[in-house]
Amino acid sequence: MIAIEHVMLSDKIVEEQFVCDLQQCKGACCVDGDAGAPLEKEELAIIDQLLEKVKPLLTAAAVKVIEKEGNYVGDSDYTWVTPTIGDGICVYGIKDKNGIVKCSFEQIYLEGKSDWKKPISCHLYPIIIKKGKLNDLANYEPRPTHCAPACALGKKLKVPVYAFLKEPLVRKYGESFYEALEAVAQHTIERKKKK
Repeated sequence: MIAIEHVMLSDKIVEEQFVCDLQQCKGACCVDGDAGAPLEKEELAIIDQLLEKVKPLLTAAAVKVIEKEGNYVGDSDYTWVTPTIGDGICVYGIKDKNGIVKCSFEQIYLEGKSDWKKPISCHLYPIIIKKGKLNDLANYEPRPTHCAPACALGKKLKVPVYAFLKEPLVRKYGESFYEALEAVAQHTIERKKKK
């Protein structure tokens, strides 16, 4: 484990490689899971504010679920999650012409209609953060089947998990945290070279 500030990170975050390969997985992380995307408390108000902007992008089935269940729902493992259609796709997921599921919040962000990209749990995936009493616990948890192409692409391009996820790690914990993580990763690489 790597300890930086109040975060305990799995060694795999610096040791493994990963680069999302949407052409292969088709955005499966937005579709397949035990629940919707975990949400932080401050993200609830953001979703409320942006709902009318994303609604035109959503399917009729998604809008129906939101109207019935709400913009987010309570969950036993996490405090709040995004609703899903049945046990499948997140209500905020939208399919492009190639059948790739993308985030409607990210779509309006890319169009300049919002300054919020998407829930931080989605942005950080396949790093999953669990809040402990004293520390955040950050684990690398790619889906074995869906993420296999991303793991292979990461190895081919030699991109470590932490480097691929620089933007969301900085967004979540700040630039100095990321610099410390990068220093730990470089130290780990140097140590392995000496063995």
